[in-house]
Amino acid sequence: MPTRKLGAMVVSALGAGCMSISANYGAAADKSLGIRTIGEAHARGVTLFDTAEVYGPYTNEELVGEALAPVRNQVFIASKFGFDIQHGGLNSQPKHIRKVLEASLRRLRTDRIDLYYQHRVDPGVPIEDVAGTIQDLIKEGKVLHFGLSEASPSTIRQAHAIQPVTAVQTEYSVMNRDPEHNGVLDTCEELGIGFVPWGPIGMGYLTGTVSANTHFDPKTDLRSTFERFTPENLAKNWPFVEKLKAIADSKGATPSQIALAWLLAKKPWIVPIPGTRNINHLRENHGALEIQFTTTELNEMDKAVSGLRVYGGRMNRAQMDLVEPKA
Repeated sequence: MPTRKLGAMVVSALGAGCMSISANYGAAADKSLGIRTIGEAHARGVTLFDTAEVYGPYTNEELVGEALAPVRNQVFIASKFGFDIQHGGLNSQPKHIRKVLEASLRRLRTDRIDLYYQHRVDPGVPIEDVAGTIQDLIKEGKVLHFGLSEASPSTIRQAHAIQPVTAVQTEYSVMNRDPEHNGVLDTCEELGIGFVPWGPIGMGYLTGTVSANTHFDPKTDLRSTFERFTPENLAKNWPFVEKLKAIADSKGATPSQIALAWLLAKKPWIVPIPGTRNINHLRENHGALEIQFTTTELNEMDKAVSGLRVYGGRMNRAQMDLVEPKA
């Protein structure tokens, strides 16, 4: 497994998004399967594992903690704070950050979190206060690196001025190229911050196995509430899959592998975190590391997909309201 730099961290070129094992994209997987999947990822060279207190809530951190306990000193665990799970809404008050950190450390069976993200920017708490709190926790050794999720360029800059930001996380894929246009990628490059795309395979859509006939359980699958995943929009967005399939055929690859290889080719400081509970899918994803694009091929692919329209917003309205505007 090749490595890449996220700020000062050196991690595997592909990380593992652990959320979908426990929550949000269907009913939770059997715990033993989740542990085997995480173990297989580590065996294949993955060193960055991504979770959050809100996934479950809590159950995903517990799973990740149990699965990685035997190899804790060989991996980097990323988790997130910022939601008020008990009362609803956001909460990045310094006192709350300290409280939920201690709970996350217990669930993760560790004495430190390697990369601790603010999950969503809290408009009620100055980002300088958040960054200062993380700086104190870094001095105490309970957090090693600071991250931001779904933050605007201005917030990234303000936070970075207080405590260097190691990584920024937001959705980024062939279908969702917002970070290229809203200044986030440019800001990361300027400041030497790594970028971690979540949803790098379009929340499963770019595998080519999701169609207008796919049923998403409204009780367990958040995608059932996303505009992009209505039957009508799934059908309208199919040209993205067709483009990836055509490129995959020419490379002897799969659409998922092309989607990941495209991200890896974009910048050397981008580390996608595809998520799966299926060991065969995990192995398939890692095949992306073998795919190389020439400059001409990458430009042609960019041109082909940039001309396609995306139908439907990337999350539901309530979740998009928590994504910080461009400013």
